[in-house]
Amino acid sequence: MQNGTRLAAIDIGSNSFRLEIGRVDHGQIQRTEYLKETVRLGNGLDNARNLTHEAMQRGWDALARFGERLSGFRRSQVRAVATQTLREARNRDEFLLRARTTLGFDIDVIPGREEARLIYQGVAHLLPQVDAAERERRLVVDIGGRSTELIIGHAFKAEVMESYRVGSVAWSMKHFAGGQFTTAAFRAAEVAAKAVLDDALGNYLPSRWDVAYGASGTIGAVGDVLQAAGYEGGVVTRAGLDWLLDRLLKAGSADKLRIEGMREDRKPVIGGGVSVLRAIFDLLEIDRMQVAQGALRHGVLYELLERDDQVADLRVGTVAGLAARFSVDSSQARRVADTAATLFVQLEPGARGASTTTHAGRALRKLSWAATLHEIGSQISHSEYHKHGAYVLDHADAPGFASNDMHWLSQLVLGHRGKLRKLEAALDDGDFVTQLFVLRLAVILCHARRDPDLEGLKLARALDGKLFTLRCRTGWTELYPQSAHLLREEVLAWQKTPWRVELVNA
Repeated sequence: MQNGTRLAAIDIGSNSFRLEIGRVDHGQIQRTEYLKETVRLGNGLDNARNLTHEAMQRGWDALARFGERLSGFRRSQVRAVATQTLREARNRDEFLLRARTTLGFDIDVIPGREEARLIYQGVAHLLPQVDAAERERRLVVDIGGRSTELIIGHAFKAEVMESYRVGSVAWSMKHFAGGQFTTAAFRAAEVAAKAVLDDALGNYLPSRWDVAYGASGTIGAVGDVLQAAGYEGGVVTRAGLDWLLDRLLKAGSADKLRIEGMREDRKPVIGGGVSVLRAIFDLLEIDRMQVAQGALRHGVLYELLERDDQVADLRVGTVAGLAARFSVDSSQARRVADTAATLFVQLEPGARGASTTTHAGRALRKLSWAATLHEIGSQISHSEYHKHGAYVLDHADAPGFASNDMHWLSQLVLGHRGKLRKLEAALDDGDFVTQLFVLRLAVILCHARRDPDLEGLKLARALDGKLFTLRCRTGWTELYPQSAHLLREEVLAWQKTPWRVELVNA
């Protein structure tokens, strides 16, 4: 990626929305602008796990302001990610539909472990790069509004990642109602946090890491307060946490809290954040934690940089790993992927040789991944393997992928064979339909598990976009009667959808 290119990351968190804009400078990203809005989206989850309209409106308003600032950015220069609140919200699609339009860019809801991986990338890239850092085993802790991520890694590689449903907003709402601070409330909050985090003990023992780093909101806020009180800058210690707890108890409530170094927007959630942090210190036997400068949004920025055409994309390795783990027939996967790509570029000529930063290039790459994984469910059962494959993709840990991207792939795998009624909602999306149609054709043409004869096969789309036409050369249907039969069955399958397919013999 060229020096001077601008990149932007949006972190749609449970407590705050953050926009980080940077400029590429010899493989590094230099900050040019940073915006933060305290939205408290997580406060808007009701008992049924639906976001209230008020909370959604706060989010839309913040994203509208971010969207204005991002005017002129290309899609390839921006990535927005959403975390625990939108992972939980039952009505997240309602929020996201308007949010994406308001922001002007896609929004990825990322799984907890993917969030953890990106947090580690952000922390690692902003730490001093010295020889000792290559050997240093790091524990990274990020306490967000509704989730806490724990990661162990070294250099730029995250090795152990987990996300727990405990955070400053959730714990403040649950244990510090009305912002009241009492000894009993802190005791209950810490016990409850330890119950959630208890299974971290086996993977995050002190013997497995050398230095503990704390990222983002809660830990950064605690570090600022301790430094203002005279403690060592950039460090959180047990003694400092004890002092801070004493100050909170003496204040008695968030409203009465007067403490140097703490911003007003942090006070309503500091009780929950401190209780979770104290639980982590106790469970993992931490005495000293360094406050890291990097966070989720920085990891997103470096991921954008590394997804440039000239750098290996982590998702390529993830797809290859899934294919290997489930013993996918690599020859058939390649055959279907190549056939699907050939058909796709007939419908989308701009995809031929296109950069993966373009819309057509991204669509072709997604199609290739779906084709590679279309038989992933066969190791579970050959019967209805497409359904097993879709389930695997919807629930697999897939580094580099957002939840919505994996669901897109799962729906392509689910729909690559059989009736189309099961995909009724997805068939409203023209991009999805195009990918699905050529994937289904590729699977049909490769049914004999040998390279198909594509000579003279011409695929086109009518001007209204709802009609696909497949033209065969003279004699093709006689040469390949089974393929011709399957294609005629495919025409019938699409008749039950808003889309139509015509098979024409030259």
